[in-house]
Amino acid sequence: MGIFKKIFGGKGGETPESPEYIEVDTGKEEKRVNIVVRPFILKSFDDVTRILEVLREGYTIALVDIKPLKQKDVVELKRAISKLKKTVDALEGNIAGFGENTIVATPSFVDIYRGEKVGKVEKI
Repeated sequence: MGIFKKIFGGKGGETPESPEYIEVDTGKEEKRVNIVVRPFILKSFDDVTRILEVLREGYTIALVDIKPLKQKDVVELKRAISKLKKTVDALEGNIAGFGENTIVATPSFVDIYRGEKVGKVEKI
């Protein structure tokens, strides 16, 4: 029992008083990030500029209606989509089409579900 006296500083078998819990400060504060889903209508190639500005801010998911430009000028639409795609790729975000007339562009921390990937079944 002499060892316990040396280790714990009291009578053998007794332990010093200890708190029931210890509060640990991790130094991290919870930050709430506001993510905005914002609709856009692509009427001309110039409308891409505003969409890209918002995407560069980093907390906006852009839903882009391409129908007006698609009906007006398909070549301009292709240019606009190409510019959107290059910028979203540079920002490490995602871009995908939903249906015939809608495109969604997201920041890097948002993934777009693209459906189940079905592979070929091999015969054994």
